[in-house]
Amino acid sequence: MTERQRFLATMRYEPRDRCPIMDFNFWDETLPAWRSQGLPDHVRQGNSDDWFGMDSMGETAWVHNGLLPRFPVEVIRETDTELEMIDDEGRRIRKSKVQESIPMYLDHLLQDRESWERHFLPRLRADDPARLPEDLDQTIARLNSPEQERLVTVHAGSLFGWIRDWMGVEGVGYLVYDDPELFEEMVETVCQVQETVLGRLFEAGLKADAAQMWEDMCYSGGPLLTPSVFQAVLVPRYRRIADLLRRNGVDLIWIDCDGRIDLLVTGWLEAGINIMFPLEVGTWNADPAAFRREYGRDLRLMGGFDKRVLEAGPAAIDAEIDRLTPLVEEGGFIPFPDHRVPPDVPYGHFLHYVRRVREVWGLGLNLKPCPALESAT
Repeated sequence: MTERQRFLATMRYEPRDRCPIMDFNFWDETLPAWRSQGLPDHVRQGNSDDWFGMDSMGETAWVHNGLLPRFPVEVIRETDTELEMIDDEGRRIRKSKVQESIPMYLDHLLQDRESWERHFLPRLRADDPARLPEDLDQTIARLNSPEQERLVTVHAGSLFGWIRDWMGVEGVGYLVYDDPELFEEMVETVCQVQETVLGRLFEAGLKADAAQMWEDMCYSGGPLLTPSVFQAVLVPRYRRIADLLRRNGVDLIWIDCDGRIDLLVTGWLEAGINIMFPLEVGTWNADPAAFRREYGRDLRLMGGFDKRVLEAGPAAIDAEIDRLTPLVEEGGFIPFPDHRVPPDVPYGHFLHYVRRVREVWGLGLNLKPCPALESAT
């Protein structure tokens, strides 16, 4: 089977040769930390799938479905270890230059209706011709080719996550109560951009297999938005996007949301979003098997392997693999470390993980070459 056929068969509970063996990549510090442990210098995040013998997550027909143009970047202050700047989303941030971490957000350009209408609405024109790439015809011809062996996806944007980024958690949290009409207008505007751009892609002839959305709107305690507002404002618009996708042959839609998503899953499923990604285990112990028991086969899952186990060593890794294997065999689940592998995981432990999942989940069948394991023997 091709990677594309294998992914689709897995998510549709159809016969397949094996489970896809995938990865969600690494923290920026991880691969440099592994260089002293045996990782060759030529391995980077962009080519790590080839080194570790991973199946890909496919190719995406990228479009400009967010701010267009982005805001100009401006450096305010810089030291050897720190950078303060205005980023391309209009935020004033301070970030480390020596380690990967979430920046400190100092200020946000989007504050209220005046800043929304002045700075953001002009960047969210759904009909801007620049939203589609100049080489659209060539891209579609390549992705639609009968020889295309990788999954073809489209990006369906974000309805809350981007607004949270533009305003900050505190800003959007107050907005929902202080000016609910403006909040809903923002969500509707972003939704219309997604509908218009996706519609133009499909009208141009693209045949996609799956869609992805990004909505980081949860933390360790649950959602950043009350479930009632989520249900009233977001779910109907997710449904519009999902309906458009299904009318164009896309029946698999995954949403990338970190944190504890329990209170939102039902709404996403009702709207037609049927894959949760990366299903972070976290300190709240999210469990793929528990999600399957609660929601059945309607809910597909990606991720869900506790990345902290990788640090613990081979015995713990083997136990986690064995625990998830019945769900892997059932289908509708593609496991991988639930969020990018951190640098405190020893390289040897990750090689053990790769070797074992190729044997247990990959069944040793039709696997990509794995130079990492070949060089370790």
